[in-house]
Amino acid sequence: MPQLDLEKTLRRIKDNQWALADIDWDAPGREMISEEQWPKLKAFMADLTWIEHIGARGFAAMAKKAPNDTLKEIYTWFHAEEQRHANAELALMQRWGMLEEGEMPEPNINLRLTIEWLDKYSDDMPLNVLGSVIPMLEVTLDGALCKFLLEEVKDPVCHEVFKKINADEARHLGVDFHVLEMLGHGPMYRLALESIATAINPKLLLGVAVYFPLLNRMRDNIVTMGLKEEKLYEAMAKFEKYGGETPEGRRNPWYQVMRMHGNWVINRKNRFYHAPVDAAVKASNYIPKSWLPEVPSWVNKLTWHPTA
Repeated sequence: MPQLDLEKTLRRIKDNQWALADIDWDAPGREMISEEQWPKLKAFMADLTWIEHIGARGFAAMAKKAPNDTLKEIYTWFHAEEQRHANAELALMQRWGMLEEGEMPEPNINLRLTIEWLDKYSDDMPLNVLGSVIPMLEVTLDGALCKFLLEEVKDPVCHEVFKKINADEARHLGVDFHVLEMLGHGPMYRLALESIATAINPKLLLGVAVYFPLLNRMRDNIVTMGLKEEKLYEAMAKFEKYGGETPEGRRNPWYQVMRMHGNWVINRKNRFYHAPVDAAVKASNYIPKSWLPEVPSWVNKLTWHPTA
């Protein structure tokens, strides 16, 4: 994958902005959601909306760590785009009668824990961690979920919305893999020492404890919706393919860590990984809601109203 010209990329991002007001939310097609499909789709869209929150919070933290002003501005735009994606998905849920006025969808417990970790600790994480985790999440969860949604839902407004969202995500991934390669530059001993120092950070270890169950929870939810696991794993394999296209990308220790973890997730025969992580997913179901703090206040800024 050739290195990006970040200045041109930034101009392209600015030139391709869109708003919810650009879409006719009252156009025909909402009746194409079947009664059987409706409850599963509601849960699916709730998860997808909260995944956008994860991307938005990650990009906000990455903007603070960006090595130059251009990349900082790009990440700031990406933060806003992820919030707009969440708004558009809320608008689809409203269109399909899945939300009451002022209602926010309920996140599953693992998404909620991940959001809480991001809100508390992501600003303390170095760019080499965030710049490796975010592309894995985007290419896997966003890629697999959005593609599946377009295959299953016939509402033309949904297709119009996700055509715009997917165009944004393609730019996100282009920058993600550019940065992933950029982080592989420098003496190997320095990269290794920095990675080891970060890996033993208790805040990161806590992040791992919420991240691993999240992926397995999303796998189970996707299967419940009817998506074959192999589709999710095909999306995950793209991280290894594109992230490791260049020697610099392969030299990034955190790329190698994420690649190795992706292979563990894909290999369902790896019981040493899946047995404890699946157990953690089940255990998280018993966490009382009263033990969790309030949802971060920035979530309240989201709205399905199609303002310009």
